[in-house]
Amino acid sequence: MKFDTPATTNPIDRLRIVGKATDRIEGPLKTTGTAHYAYERHDVVANPAYGFVLGAAIAKGRITALDLAAAKAAPGVLAIVTADTAGKLGKGNFNTAKLLGGPEIEHYHQAIAVVVAETFEQARAAATLVRVEYSREKGAFDLAAARDGAPLAPGGGFSGDPETRVGDFEGAFAAAPVTLDATYSTPVQSHAMMEPHASMAVWNGDQLTIYTSNQMIAWGRGDVAKTLGLKPEQVRLVSPYIGGGFGGKLFVRADALMAALGAKAAGRPVKVALTRPLMFNNTTHRPATIQRIRLGATKDGKLTAVAHESWSGNLPGGDPETAVGQTRLLYAGANRMTAMRLAVLDLPEGNAMRAPGEAPGMMALEIAIDEMAEKLGMDPVEFRILNDTQVDPEKPERPFSQRQFIRCLREGAERFGWARRAAKPGSVRDGRWMVGMGMAAGFRNHIPFKSAARVRLERDGRIVVETDMTDIGTGSYTIIAQTAAETMGVPLDRVEVRLGDSAFPVSCGSGGQFGAVNSTSGVYAACLKLRDAVAQKLGINSSDALFADGHVKAGNRSVDLMDAAREGPLIGEDGIEYGDLGKKYQQSTFAGHFVEAAVDAATGEIRVRRMLAVCAAGRILNPKSARSQVIGAMTMGVGAALMEELAVDTRFGFFVNHDLAGYEVPVHADIPHQDVIFLDEVDPMSSPMKAKGVGELGICGVGAAVANAVYNATGVRVRDYPVTLDKHLDRLPALT
Repeated sequence: MKFDTPATTNPIDRLRIVGKATDRIEGPLKTTGTAHYAYERHDVVANPAYGFVLGAAIAKGRITALDLAAAKAAPGVLAIVTADTAGKLGKGNFNTAKLLGGPEIEHYHQAIAVVVAETFEQARAAATLVRVEYSREKGAFDLAAARDGAPLAPGGGFSGDPETRVGDFEGAFAAAPVTLDATYSTPVQSHAMMEPHASMAVWNGDQLTIYTSNQMIAWGRGDVAKTLGLKPEQVRLVSPYIGGGFGGKLFVRADALMAALGAKAAGRPVKVALTRPLMFNNTTHRPATIQRIRLGATKDGKLTAVAHESWSGNLPGGDPETAVGQTRLLYAGANRMTAMRLAVLDLPEGNAMRAPGEAPGMMALEIAIDEMAEKLGMDPVEFRILNDTQVDPEKPERPFSQRQFIRCLREGAERFGWARRAAKPGSVRDGRWMVGMGMAAGFRNHIPFKSAARVRLERDGRIVVETDMTDIGTGSYTIIAQTAAETMGVPLDRVEVRLGDSAFPVSCGSGGQFGAVNSTSGVYAACLKLRDAVAQKLGINSSDALFADGHVKAGNRSVDLMDAAREGPLIGEDGIEYGDLGKKYQQSTFAGHFVEAAVDAATGEIRVRRMLAVCAAGRILNPKSARSQVIGAMTMGVGAALMEELAVDTRFGFFVNHDLAGYEVPVHADIPHQDVIFLDEVDPMSSPMKAKGVGELGICGVGAAVANAVYNATGVRVRDYPVTLDKHLDRLPALT
């Protein structure tokens, strides 16, 4: 199904099921422990062996000697696979050949061996007996030290253009009566999801099945096939439940590859779960950034010059953190410049983490906007409203498909009580606590992404949906079931949803905030094909048919839907494609984030007291799961603002705090009441569902809103995240 014109009235618009707050249909399975995750597939795999991955003890260099004798002789050991015995590995789209290192080592904890044994404990014990000698080379591990020589990042793909220019920024900035020139930094961050990277591999001749935890099934299947020299049809990936991903499971990682290699060598199914230190150092992370922002404005607050430059680092051939993306679209200003520069660092791979680009980019931009508002003597909300735009500032001929940014700010300010905010920082006290309010814009792009599904009407009247779409805890099962139920006119409990299997039609997958709207649009398209098949079987003109209450109605005739499948199941398979719709309209989502924070005047301790997000993201398919996504994102935003940081050992090139004890994330005691408001809107340009994503919008801007609230409370500006007490304690006002 091609979608390249505005959506008109369709079955989804009845909103009997779609748009209603609905419990997750897989919830009972998860709460009773009967939802099988990758490491737990005892229901389909008997007698698996266990693999333990050994990571490199250096960040850059070579393995000069590898002695496996003691490990091979250890109790229970079935096989050991290294680069010497794995055979030639092909390069997948996401550099999967580098998942197994040796003799060259690219980064700390790069996998160098998998030890397979009868039990996990035996595999782990044997791995400690592997003797490795290295020749260490000097590496680059410090972004600040590498900043000056960093070239422009490579462009293309999700990274976009490395540099953009509109008008004469330098001239406009020099002529502006009010200017800001400030530098901000964000640290390395980890996904820190609950479920580890885990896989179980099973060979049946030359056919490989991997039960894994992966967000993008088709990408993963293709990469496994290329890496192992197989045809795609020889590989099956199965990932029905994922215990958190946040982008860290977009790509095949060492767990899947090492499980496959280990299973081949051992002649047994093999399960592999990465330990926490390996999750932090072996897989991916959000790269650190250094961001310079320059703004110029007239005295009445109109932006005339906007520049945003960002530096990040990655392994050779890696991508930049696209922290300038939102600045290209969020505010007006005739003269503009953005640039992304990429340093080569020998740290583990930097890659996508929830809202890559916008999350760290907004952390800098939205402090800068507040600082500029203060220079102008303007309210931060009003300054943002004054510089709103309804078109792409870099391509004025391209309008936004829907942009209710101002409404997000206005409604948020009213609901939060923004008018009570003291404009003068450090002027509100509650005993020993200094109290402040802060806000920031929220922005995240919507990406049209083709997606397909297969929908089947069974003889008993059930609707079965099959697509390789995944559910990473976001509620995909439920919104897909709602879509099918609404379109086919059946109750929700008559829909069965099957996800996360490469045997099913290829979907958009879960990532980039594109999962919900594109996967449901693909299911909708497949349902329309099934409706046509049903109508034809019943001798009804499909354009005249109404599917409702388990019946198909046309004129005075009403037929039970089951009647169409009495001779056998009927199938509809189709997908959604968008043509050049994304080029005609800029499709984005918007929010207003508001935070009240308190800072202890004696200790510098920061406490977030209350939070509000007002979101404009098209039709909300399931307000209950969408709210859950936003409050989870807001919580991650608090973590990014106040505590999350992977400490880099710049001598030896590894992340020191590589576990959930040392890498701090918010807990319940850190998070107060959170309020979420969804604007009542539809975006007919986005898809037949008239929806857009929301799960990443909820984090974009939150960090800056917290930082701005801390500044309003104390009068001390911190530009380097996380805003920990040591960065402002010696500058706080005296306790009186």
